[in-house]
Amino acid sequence: MENIQDIWLKIKGWGEDFVHEWGLILIVFLVALGSFGLGRLSSIEEARPPVVVKEAPIQAQARSMVLGGLLVAAKTGSVYYYPWCTGVSRISAANKIWFESESTARRAGYMPAKNCKGLAPQ
Repeated sequence: MENIQDIWLKIKGWGEDFVHEWGLILIVFLVALGSFGLGRLSSIEEARPPVVVKEAPIQAQARSMVLGGLLVAAKTGSVYYYPWCTGVSRISAANKIWFESESTARRAGYMPAKNCKGLAPQ
């Protein structure tokens, strides 16, 4: 039975033989492959059109947001939202009711939506 040191020396000998026989061939192959790949990349870069930055056309008129108020709710619902909250996208335009303030929305019987950040809870 061989001890660990003998096995280690045998494996080390195989590695040295492999590097001496195949190491130079492997290095030449890897350098050739890398050169070929870099050459292909440079030809792709030359084929691309150059980037041109142009000024954006100026709008004739400034657009304003059309809002009916600060808060919006559904006529058939029980909560109100800010216009940018996600729940507003599910309300049809005909079913929207607008409020100028939170106090007017609460007086109308609506509560703040829990999933709309920034609305004060009751």
